[in-house]
Amino acid sequence: MPRPVESERLRALPPYAFAEIDAQAAELRRQHVEVIDFGVGDPTIPTPGPIRRACREGVERYADAGYPAYAGAPFFRQAAADWLRRRHGVELSPETEITATIGSKEAVFHLPEAVCDPGDVVVVPSPGYPPYAAGARFAEAQTHPYGLFAAHGFLPDLEALERSLPARARLLWINYPNSPTGACATRDDLARLAAFARRHDLLLASDEAYIDLWFGEQPAPSLLEVARERVICFFSLSKRSAMTGYRVGFAAGDRELIGALRRLKTNLDSGVPTFIQSAAAEALADETHVEQMREEYRDKRDRLCAALERLGLPPARPAGAIYVWQPLPPGLDDREAARRLLRPDLAIVATPGSLLASPLPDGRHPGAGHLRFALVPPLHLVDEAVRRLTSIPWLDR
Repeated sequence: MPRPVESERLRALPPYAFAEIDAQAAELRRQHVEVIDFGVGDPTIPTPGPIRRACREGVERYADAGYPAYAGAPFFRQAAADWLRRRHGVELSPETEITATIGSKEAVFHLPEAVCDPGDVVVVPSPGYPPYAAGARFAEAQTHPYGLFAAHGFLPDLEALERSLPARARLLWINYPNSPTGACATRDDLARLAAFARRHDLLLASDEAYIDLWFGEQPAPSLLEVARERVICFFSLSKRSAMTGYRVGFAAGDRELIGALRRLKTNLDSGVPTFIQSAAAEALADETHVEQMREEYRDKRDRLCAALERLGLPPARPAGAIYVWQPLPPGLDDREAARRLLRPDLAIVATPGSLLASPLPDGRHPGAGHLRFALVPPLHLVDEAVRRLTSIPWLDR
C-alpha cells in the first residue's frame, strides 16, 4: 500500500472546527436557503473608508518597494508603538520589542516552533483558539489544557493548574478579552497570571486580538501593562478594524521573545506587504471607527442575548470580544443543538462548544453543553435570527 500523502503530524490534527461548520452551511445555501451565519468570527462590517484609501495610496507609494521588511516597515512598527503608548500607557521599542505579523493566526501557530523543544509542554485554555494547540503539536511539543468555567469567571484556576502543571511546562497561553467565553480580565487578574508564570519559569503568551472590543465601563487591559519580561502579546487589526482579509497584526513584548519570533519568521515568510502596513498604520491611528464597531457589537449582543434569555436559557452576555458562549439546558448535546439550528426552517449557524475545547485530564469537557454565536451578521439578520429562534421550537429534548 502506498505511503499516505499527508504527514503523521497533519493526520493527527482534528478537523478544523470552522471548516466542518462551513460545509454544513454551504449545503443549505446550495438548497437556496437563506443562512444566518454566526459560525466563524469574520466581521461583515466593511473595512472603514480611510483605511481602504490608505491601502490604495500605499499601492502607488510603494509600487517599487519589492519584498517587505521581515520585521515590518519602520513606520508601521512606530505606529504600533504609538498605539501601545496611547491605549495602554506602555513604552516599547519599535526596533527590538515589536514585530509585524501576517494577522495573528500565523504568529500564534508558529510561536512554539521558536521557543519550544520536542517534549516541552504548551499549556492552553479549553475552550480556546485551535492554533494554540495545533502550533504546539507541529513543534513536537505536548499540550496540557486548563479549563475555563463560568464558576471561576472563565479565568484560569491557578491553584488547580499548579497541582497539575507538567514538569516540562514551557509556554502558557492566555486570551482576554476571551474567545469564546467573552470574559475580560482585570489588571489584577493579569498580574496574578504573570506572577504564576514567573514562579514556574513559564513563557507567557497573551492573545489580545479582541483587546479593543469590550463592553464595560473600563477598557480591557493588556498584559503589557503589568509585565514585560518573558512576555509576548499578539495584536490583530482583523477584529478591531474589520481587516480580516488584509492579514496584518503585530507582536510586542520581551525583546528576546520578539527576536526569536523574528528569526523564525525570516525562514518561513517574506513579511506583510508594505502597502497593507500603510492601511494598518492608518487603522491604528484612528479610534473613532473602533468605538462605532464596539457599539454595533454591543447592540447585536443585547438583541441576541435578550432573545436567548426569553427562551429560558441562562444569561450569557459577554463582557468583551464578539462571541456569545451560551449554556444549553442540561441533557441537550451541543452538537445536536447545532444540528437543529441548521434545519432549513431555522438555517442558523452556531458552533458547538465541544469543537472548541479539549477534555481535561480529570475528564471534564469545558465546551460540552455550549453553543458559540459569533456576532458577525448585520443587524437586520440578527433580528431575523431572533425571530426564528423565538418562534420555531428547537430546544425541546
